[in-house]
Amino acid sequence: MDCRQIAITGTGMYVPPRRVTSAELDQRLGLAAGWTAKKTGVLERRYAEGETSSQMGAKAARAALEQAGYELSDIDCIVGVSGTAQQEIPCTAALIQRELGGGGSGIPAFDLNSTCLSFVAGLDTISYLVDAGRYRRVLLVASEIASVGLDWEQKESCTLFGDGAAAAIIERTPAGSASRILAARMETYSKGAHLSEIRGGGTMLHPRMYSETTKADFLFQMDGRGIFRMTSRMIEPFVEKLLAASGIGMDEIDWVIPHQASGMSMRIMREKLGVRPERFIMNIANYGNTIATSIPLALHETIATGEIKRGDRVLLLGVSAGLSLGGIVLAY
Repeated sequence: MDCRQIAITGTGMYVPPRRVTSAELDQRLGLAAGWTAKKTGVLERRYAEGETSSQMGAKAARAALEQAGYELSDIDCIVGVSGTAQQEIPCTAALIQRELGGGGSGIPAFDLNSTCLSFVAGLDTISYLVDAGRYRRVLLVASEIASVGLDWEQKESCTLFGDGAAAAIIERTPAGSASRILAARMETYSKGAHLSEIRGGGTMLHPRMYSETTKADFLFQMDGRGIFRMTSRMIEPFVEKLLAASGIGMDEIDWVIPHQASGMSMRIMREKLGVRPERFIMNIANYGNTIATSIPLALHETIATGEIKRGDRVLLLGVSAGLSLGGIVLAY
């Protein structure tokens, strides 16, 4: 087993105050009453107004620090784990450090981006450095403002997404401690890269190339049916390999926290994997799909309610652009 002796010792979240209901979007898009809620499983989502991704991330980070009883000076690395950067340069983690009042701290800060799986990929990657002693205590921050990049001509995708931030602190635990990562896995199938993308904004379609005729290239484009068809065949063998590496079976998993992709896709995933509804965490109705924030936000809420307890075995699982599947089995 690929065990790493780390624990999540603090979590926090922040969502913007503006609530956007599905009924509101039905009206805006000229859809039949109830269409958005039925199609997406989202009742409301939050949209940022007048605040930046780094400001949101800093608020979630402060909540995690407060929960753990730490100050920023107790952190020796900040990692941004988001799919939507605040700006191309510098990394969002550096901007979060500044928002936290650590502009002169010297705390290393960098980003890891695997879109919706960024938190999972970040936790997997950084856990090795923490377990090895390279870093003592790391702050992972996911902060997403999806609302600015939506294509309102694509009703099946623009109605799904919301904005929000979540943070987690990880640190090493003594050998024999209950808290640890049991296994992690990621697979990428780039034949599906075109199924979820924003083509513009980089070096291929630089922002100076934006025009009315090219504007769709600079907005989020998604083929939801294509993603579903591709991943529905892959999810069961993927989870089988992940669980085999962890040394435990699905019946020994206490909680499954999936990426909140859509209500329908999660229900089908739960049925395919044979997970009891009460152990499968879904909060998409309240927040929508918040990209990389969705898994740590759901994790935080389940910890905050006292449902997840120390030693519980948790499966973090999702799909992202790339097209990638990723998951972590951890003992909380």
